[in-house]
Amino acid sequence: MSLPTTRDPRTADRAAPGPGKLTEVADRVLAYIQPDGGWCVSNSGALIGPDAVAVIDTAATRARALALADALAAVTPLRPRTLVNTHAHGDHTFGNFAFAPEATVIGHDLARAEIVANGHMLRDLWPDTEWGEFPIVPPSVTFPTRLTLHVGDILVELIHVGPAHTTGDVVAWLPEERVLFAGDVLLSGCTPFVLMGSVAGSLRAVARLRALGPRTVVCGHGPVCGPEVLDTTELYLNWLHATARAGIDAGLTPLQTALDTTLGDFAGLLDPERLVGNLHRAYAEERGAPEGAAVPLGPALEDMVAWNGGRPLTCLA
Repeated sequence: MSLPTTRDPRTADRAAPGPGKLTEVADRVLAYIQPDGGWCVSNSGALIGPDAVAVIDTAATRARALALADALAAVTPLRPRTLVNTHAHGDHTFGNFAFAPEATVIGHDLARAEIVANGHMLRDLWPDTEWGEFPIVPPSVTFPTRLTLHVGDILVELIHVGPAHTTGDVVAWLPEERVLFAGDVLLSGCTPFVLMGSVAGSLRAVARLRALGPRTVVCGHGPVCGPEVLDTTELYLNWLHATARAGIDAGLTPLQTALDTTLGDFAGLLDPERLVGNLHRAYAEERGAPEGAAVPLGPALEDMVAWNGGRPLTCLA
């Protein structure tokens, strides 16, 4: 399906995003933050060892991926040898082409399968976005649970925490620096999104990440933050679970429940229409669906647009 793509009048004050910016969050550990962090405007990371460079996630469009590559080239003459995909979604993987074949792409077993199956599907949702032309480059190295990566003298633990945002979510944990690259399991200033993952699984993932004791968190979208994002995410997920339970008990559909729900403390999070998709997932789990089992995307996306008053989901990629 395609989503309408003219800008939502309610978000007209959202400025067209500027270029991404590299920020050092620890010694030789960089976050590449792309404002404003909404749909398909994602973050990346870079680890710069003495003789090796690794990249964590890429970007949604050809132009954005090349801008990321240029930003890295401005701070190191070394070409990345390793690229980690935290999950399968195109806004984190479409830009793999900008670093392959020199860089080995690493991801979870399930993420590779999903990337191959989805192809360019994300472009179909927002056909008016200037995606550019690029090949799909899936991970060539995959793992099921954990993998240790050495970027020169920088130690990185890759940990599978899905199903959460998706079934194949991987975080990159730097224990010495206490920096966590969380992918879309955690979103800074943005509404969590679990339609393709799990509510219960996301709550377990938050608990696992809290136990790591991160000091700095680079989320898949939004500004660099601290461990407070764990609290916000946990509060939202518990509220989502309670909202879904109440809606089911009242005999309401996910859309009806969302329309009857006041966002309250979560009203300031970007892309609030994700509540509807999240309720589709929560309803399925409440009714006994296995965590991560496929939930029909078409009806959920259509309900999100309906919650938005028939106006489009705002993609500024």
